[in-house]
Amino acid sequence: MVLRSYWKCRLKSSCFPAPRWIRPGLAALFWFCVTQLVCGAGALGENKFVRQKNAEFDVTYNDTVKSNNQTIYAFNHTISRNKTEGVRVTVDVMQQHLESPILFVIRQKQAVMSFQVPLILRGLYQRKYPYKHVGRTLCQPPTRAASETQYFFVDVSTLSSQETNFQLRVSRVESFTLQTDRKFSFAASPSQPQFFKYVFPDGVDTVIVKVNSDVNFPCSVMSVQDIQCPVYDLDNNVAFIGMYQTMTKKGAITVQRKDFPSNSFYVVVVVKTEDEACGGPLRFYPLQPDELIDAGNRTKDLDVVVSPAINSEKYVIGMLFCLGIFLSFYVLTLLVACVENKRMKRREMFPNPPDTSPAETGKTPASPYEYGSFADNGSTLSSEAITDSATSTDNNYGYLGQEPFKRRPFLNHLHHLAIRIERSLDSVARSRQESLSSVEEDDYDTLEDIDSDKNIVRTKKYLCVSDLARKDKRILSKKYQIYFWNIATIAVFYALPVIQLVITYQTVVNVTGNQDICYYNFLCAHPLGALSAFNNILSNLGYVMLGLLFLLIVFKRDVTHSRALLRNDLNALECGIPKHFGVYYAMGTALMMEGLLSACYHVCPNYTNFQFDTSFMYMIAGLCMLKLYQKRHPDINASAYTAYACLAAVIFFSVLGVVFGRGNMVFWIVFSVIHILATLLLSTQLYYMGRWRLDAGIMRRIVYVIYTDCIRQCSGPMYIDRMVLLVMGNIVNWSLAAYGLIERPNDFASYLLAIAICNLLLYFAFYIIMKLRSGERIKCLPVVCILFTAVVWGFALYFFFQGLSTWQKTPAESREHNRDCILLSFFDDHDIWHFLSSIAMFGSFLVLLTMDDDLDTVQRDKIYVF
Repeated sequence: MVLRSYWKCRLKSSCFPAPRWIRPGLAALFWFCVTQLVCGAGALGENKFVRQKNAEFDVTYNDTVKSNNQTIYAFNHTISRNKTEGVRVTVDVMQQHLESPILFVIRQKQAVMSFQVPLILRGLYQRKYPYKHVGRTLCQPPTRAASETQYFFVDVSTLSSQETNFQLRVSRVESFTLQTDRKFSFAASPSQPQFFKYVFPDGVDTVIVKVNSDVNFPCSVMSVQDIQCPVYDLDNNVAFIGMYQTMTKKGAITVQRKDFPSNSFYVVVVVKTEDEACGGPLRFYPLQPDELIDAGNRTKDLDVVVSPAINSEKYVIGMLFCLGIFLSFYVLTLLVACVENKRMKRREMFPNPPDTSPAETGKTPASPYEYGSFADNGSTLSSEAITDSATSTDNNYGYLGQEPFKRRPFLNHLHHLAIRIERSLDSVARSRQESLSSVEEDDYDTLEDIDSDKNIVRTKKYLCVSDLARKDKRILSKKYQIYFWNIATIAVFYALPVIQLVITYQTVVNVTGNQDICYYNFLCAHPLGALSAFNNILSNLGYVMLGLLFLLIVFKRDVTHSRALLRNDLNALECGIPKHFGVYYAMGTALMMEGLLSACYHVCPNYTNFQFDTSFMYMIAGLCMLKLYQKRHPDINASAYTAYACLAAVIFFSVLGVVFGRGNMVFWIVFSVIHILATLLLSTQLYYMGRWRLDAGIMRRIVYVIYTDCIRQCSGPMYIDRMVLLVMGNIVNWSLAAYGLIERPNDFASYLLAIAICNLLLYFAFYIIMKLRSGERIKCLPVVCILFTAVVWGFALYFFFQGLSTWQKTPAESREHNRDCILLSFFDDHDIWHFLSSIAMFGSFLVLLTMDDDLDTVQRDKIYVF
C-alpha cells in the first residue's frame, strides 16, 4: 500500500517521468528516492538557498531574507544541573511595510518555538496590533548530567519576494533565577514578555510572589507556571496553564511547594495589548475588519519579589488567638451569671413587693385619657380603688388601672402575700385548664366592642404598657416564637445552596488557576487545604460563637421567667416590660447565620455572591428595630410573616440595585419614590398605632385632617413625642433618598444597609432619650454595655472603611487596595472588622436585652409607651 502511494505520487512529478517498464515494487521505491534527490538538488540550486551560520551570544546580526533565501543560526551553550541560565532572542525588522512576515523558528532539544515578525496580537473584538520588535525567552530543558552542551537553532525564512532587513541578537539573561526576598527590576511589553525561575529553598513550603509597578497602565498579567516547555508567555495564551491574575500596580500570588513536583516554577509577566481587563478605556473600533491598529508604546517597568509565607506555627497562633478572644466572653458571662445568681438568692430570701409608685419621678398623667402634659401631683387611691386593683391582677400581666396608688409598706406586703397564697391554691387546676384550652391570637377580636376599645385605648395622649399588653401571654408567646422558627427555616434553605455554590467557586479557581474570579486581599491571603483565604473565613468564627452565647443567655432568662410565672411571682406577672423571647432567639440565630454566610462569601468574594454577606445584616437591623418597638407595644407589633416579607423586599431591591443601579437614573428615581412612600406609610402606621386604613377614602380623610387641623384651626400634634421621632425619621430618610438620587453610589448594597443602620440608630437614640425623660433609669450593666459597644463600633467602622478589596471595580483595580497583614502576620484589616463587629453586635444585643431591667419591679400601668 505504501509503495503504491509512492508510485502514484511519483507519477505526478514533472522532474523525471517514470519509464513504462517501472512497476510497483522495490524498483519503484528506488526510482522514487533517486528522482527526489535529483529534483531536490536542482530546486535547491535554482530556487532555494539555505545557509547555516555558527552564531555567538551577545552579537547583533544584521541580515536580509527573502523567499529564496533561508538562514539558520546555530548556537551552543553549556548548562549544568546546579545552575540555570536564561537565553533571550531579540528580533527587529527595519521595513515599515512588509509584503509577507518573517518567520522565526527556534529549535531546541525538547521544544520548538516559532513566531512571526511583525507579531500580530489580537485584542477585544479581534482588533489587530502589529509589533516589529519582538523579544522571547527560551525555556530551559532539565538535564540530569552535571554538565551538558546543548545546541539550538534559529531558522529565518519568509515568503516575500523582496529582501527584508532584520536584526537578530541572542543573549544570556542575568538574574534569571530569582532569589528569596531580593527585588528584581525589569521591563516588559506585549511583544517582549518576561519570565524568571524560582526554586524553593530548603525549609520553605509556601512563598508569595509579588509584582509591583509605579503606573497603572498598561494592563499586565502575572502568571505562575510549572517548569516545562513551551512557556505560555503571550497575551493570547498566558491563561492556558498555571495560576494567573491581571494587575495594574500590584499583583500577588501565594504558591505552595506541593503544587509543583519539580520544587520550582516560572514567574511570567505579560503586558496585555489592551487595558479593558484592568478597567482602562475602551479603544476605538477599526474601520476595516482586517485593519491593523498602532499599539503605541506599551512598555511597562515592574519589580518582582518572592518572599516566604507564614509557617504552620502562625496558623496555630492565629486560630488560638481567635478562639481565646471569644471564649473569654463565655468566661466573663459565666462570672456575671454567678454574681447575678447570688443577688437573686439574696432577693428571694428578702422579697420586695412590686414598685407601685410611678416610674422613679412619681409623675404620671392625671387621667389615662387626659390630653395634656404630665401631672405634677399624684393622688392616693381609695380603698375601693385598691380592691379593684387587686382584683385586676388576675389578668396574665396584671392591669392595675391607670390611677397611681400608694400603700404603707407593711400592709402592701401582706396584701401581696395573700394574693400569692390564693394563687398557689388554684395554680394546678388553672394550669391544667389552660393547657387543655385552645388559645388563638384573635380571641379578643371576637368581642363586639373590640374595635371601639382599640380606638379608645390607642388614641389616648399618654399610653402605658398595660394599655398595649392586654392579649394573653400565651397568644403573644406563640406569635413571637414564629420569628425564631421562620428564621431557622430561612437559614437552612438559604445556607445549603450557598455552601454548594461557594465550593464550586473554589473548585473552579483551583482548577482553572484564574485568580480574577475572587476578590481576595492577595497580600494577606493564607491558604489552607482547598481554601485560598483561610484567615478571612476563620475571623467569622466570632459571629457564630457570640450568637450562640447570646442564645444561651436568652434561654437562661427565658427559663428563669417561666419558673417565676409557675410560682406566680408578682414581679413576673404584673411588673416590667412583658417578657417575650422569640425575637431575641431570632436575633441570635441571625447573628450566627451572618457568621456562616460571611464565611461562605469570603471563600470566594465576588460580584455574584455579595448578597451572602449582606442578607442577614438587613435581617439583624430589622429585628433590632422590631424588638425595640415590641418592648412598649407588645400587642401591636408586626407579625413574623409581615416582617420577613418586608425584609425579603429589601433584599430583592438590594439585588436589583447591584445589577441595574450603576448609573441607571430610571432605577434610582423608582427606588427613591418607593423609599419615600414607604417612609410615609410607616410613619402613619406608627403615629396612629395602626388605627388607620389604606383604602379608597384615604385621600378624603387626609384632606379633611389638613383642613380641620391646619386651615380651620391651627392645632399642634396630639402625640408630640411620636411626631418628633417621625419628623426626624422622615428628614433622615428623605435626605438619604436625595443623596442616592444625586450621587447614585456604585455600592448599592452598602447604601441600603446604611439606610437600615441610620434608622436603627435614630430609633435607639429616641428610645434612650424618652426612657430618661420618662423618669426611668438605666442600670449599671446596660450602661457599661452601651459605652463598651459604642467604642467597639467606632473602631470596627474604622477598619471596615479601609477597603482592602472591592468587587465594584475590576480585579486588577481591586488589588491596588491590597495590604499586608497587620495582626500576628495572619489577620488583615477586614479580619479585625470581623472580630470587632461581632463583638459590637453581641454588645448591642445585650443592650436591648438588659436596657429595661430597671422596670422589673415597676407596675405596667406606670411604664409609659413611646
